[in-house]
Amino acid sequence: MVLASGPLRSVYFMPSVAESYTGPPSILEHDLNKHFTELLKFESIDELEADAIFPQIRNGVERILNAVVVENFAGSTSDSPDPIKVLAWNLERGIRFDGIVKALKGHPELKQKDLLLLTELDHGMARSGNRSVAREIARELKLNYAFAPVYIALQKGSGVEAEMEGENTMSIHGLAMFSRFPMKNVHAVPLPNGKDKLWGKEKRIGYLRAIVADIEHPSGEFRAVTVHLDAHCSRKHRKLQMGIILDHLDTLPPLPTVIGGDWNTTGFNSQSGTRAIFGYWRRVMMGPRNVALNHLPHPERYFEKPLFDMLESRGFSFREFNNLGAGTLHYDVKSIEKNTNLGDWVPAWCFPFIFWAAGRVGGKVSARLDWITAKGFGPAPGSGPVTIGNLVDDDGSALSDHDAIAVALEIRS
Repeated sequence: MVLASGPLRSVYFMPSVAESYTGPPSILEHDLNKHFTELLKFESIDELEADAIFPQIRNGVERILNAVVVENFAGSTSDSPDPIKVLAWNLERGIRFDGIVKALKGHPELKQKDLLLLTELDHGMARSGNRSVAREIARELKLNYAFAPVYIALQKGSGVEAEMEGENTMSIHGLAMFSRFPMKNVHAVPLPNGKDKLWGKEKRIGYLRAIVADIEHPSGEFRAVTVHLDAHCSRKHRKLQMGIILDHLDTLPPLPTVIGGDWNTTGFNSQSGTRAIFGYWRRVMMGPRNVALNHLPHPERYFEKPLFDMLESRGFSFREFNNLGAGTLHYDVKSIEKNTNLGDWVPAWCFPFIFWAAGRVGGKVSARLDWITAKGFGPAPGSGPVTIGNLVDDDGSALSDHDAIAVALEIRS
């Protein structure tokens, strides 16, 4: 192995899809935590790969980052070819686990979905009670599931998460897919990082991945993809990540396909605080009110348009499957928690400007970051896409920093 191009490298090298493998939850067991104190000293993956500790952790890290946990908890399903009810939701780690499960079981617009494309789920993180969030959701809802790790977290989290009580056990973060129907050909597609994940305050080892599975539905077999595109990267890089997924799908036998998740379509280049603040100044010149009303909730119009144009050019539709203009993440300048998290990657001197810009539109702005796109599907008759907000716990706390989105699909003949 050449260290300069090893499998953990942030941007230039990624393992192949063929290295993805499936198994039970035990494939995620490890003892890497004993190295975390030493690993925290590194400021880049290059530094880590050049150090004597790298050979000690390499096999364990590769095994976890290539793994996809697959288990089946679904019971018998109806043979009725009902519409395929799809939900995509960023769970913000699964910190509010009990409230999330209660909502998925009982909320009229969340319950009884056939396919759940969920992002930001922890496995053995103190901030979420050291649960296997994906596995426990699957057991509670009696669904089949696949969980793909994306990061091994060297710390408890970012912002206010770093102050939470307890210590991590498995220290794994990832994304998942859940289905009422059998899943087969499950695998993960690795996506290159837009930023070295060892640089900055929140240090992690890993890279984002998309989960792909074929679903055996009574209406016909179809393909599903859960994806979480990078937040700390450029618009061009998000398009690159989606392009990698589409290129991979082109190598598979053709099936109707649905892709959903958190695409982080902020319209910003967030590879660094400096680049982000230059983006803010650009938006000042465009007019804060104009940006808040016409661009943050409509990234498909201008800033992220190349990504959406690429999807349409390759046969995927998104306009009929999403509430265009409805934000899924809402920022309030009065939110201490969000300001704390933002401070992990935006310089302190930026805050007065951010507060001023948000104040021009009433102190609150909303952006649409979460999307569903499909090929070979149409909306089920009499249905339309929904954006589900105001999802709160019994104490009034938000279940996640993202709204959920849902749509009912029908396979086109």
